[in-house]
Amino acid sequence: MVRPHMIERDKIQFNNPSFPLMATTTEGVSPGFQRLHWHVAMEMNYIRQGSGYYLINGIKVPFRQGDLIMINGNDVHRAFEQEQLVMDVILFEPSLLAVDLKYDPDILRPFREIGVSFSPLVAGEQRVSTDLIHLFRAIMDEINHERPSALTLARAYLLQFLALANRHLALSEVPLAPVKHRGMNAIKEVIHTMEMNMAYPWTLGELADLVHLSPSRFSALFQQTVGTSPMDYLIQLRLTQAVHLLESTELKVIDIAERCGFRNLSNFNRLFKQHIGTSPSDVRQHYEGVSNLVETVR
Repeated sequence: MVRPHMIERDKIQFNNPSFPLMATTTEGVSPGFQRLHWHVAMEMNYIRQGSGYYLINGIKVPFRQGDLIMINGNDVHRAFEQEQLVMDVILFEPSLLAVDLKYDPDILRPFREIGVSFSPLVAGEQRVSTDLIHLFRAIMDEINHERPSALTLARAYLLQFLALANRHLALSEVPLAPVKHRGMNAIKEVIHTMEMNMAYPWTLGELADLVHLSPSRFSALFQQTVGTSPMDYLIQLRLTQAVHLLESTELKVIDIAERCGFRNLSNFNRLFKQHIGTSPSDVRQHYEGVSNLVETVR
């Protein structure tokens, strides 16, 4: 039996390593980004359009247009789209504010104390949200347009954002408790083992044995943390890998299905269509068409 390991952290590639802050816009949530993941960087999301929810340390956080979401560094999370989701995303590392932490050690409390004194959700109708959204957009604007002193202003706006959040968003009531550290580590171990051995014909009992839990207790903990059952999540991992192989290799569809843990081609095709929304052959044809177009342009 393979031994479990922890989920490896996502390594955020900042355009300027000496200024670890980046801003992007995403449309929808691809299968690859629905996986449970974590990173050192702190994350802020502005919901420009649509709706969905995050699972953060096992807590479901629904959001809709106009809301802000804050995710602390090292928190495990995954996103789900419900309706035409468009998000602006800002990622930054605490090292960016090292000098400021010397003079205001509490500046990162809105992230560090999420789940204790702060909520990850800033609803659009909250009074302070207008000012926070204005500052969020100002950071996005400075990062995405190369103008004199853009980095200085982006950092200044981030400090203002954190200061206002620290002053106005502290909770009077304790929020729902996240999954306990030991339980979170158990799920991290299992998921990483699944990722490293996704072609193995896992059973629920074997996955539960990895972390010495009963199948029922393991299933309940996994569902709370990840938002789907262990076997459904394994299917999602396998299909995400299959899409990658269809787009990056010339392997036959039947060989890709086998590499990703599907023993039956018809079952692979059915699940692919159900989860991805198209067939494996259509994904391969689309990729080949795009590649041929690129070569023609060259």
